[in-house]
Amino acid sequence: MKRYGIRIRLPEGSTMSMPHLLGPDWESYRWYDSEQEREKTLADMQRDLPNYRKGDHVQQVLERVERDD
Repeated sequence: MKRYGIRIRLPEGSTMSMPHLLGPDWESYRWYDSEQEREKTLADMQRDLPNYRKGDHVQQVLERVERDD
């Protein structure tokens, strides 16, 4: 089982957390075999995406998580 993860949530007040969209309790997880793999992906997820307009930013809260053995 993959142990190192990234929890993805919406920031408070996000338009996407409206009930007819993702909802206020939406969250997602991505799991990785190694801490290094997670850290590389986390760094990539924290940068602005090239297809966004200048000044726009991804609205997400990223958090490191680990599963217990």
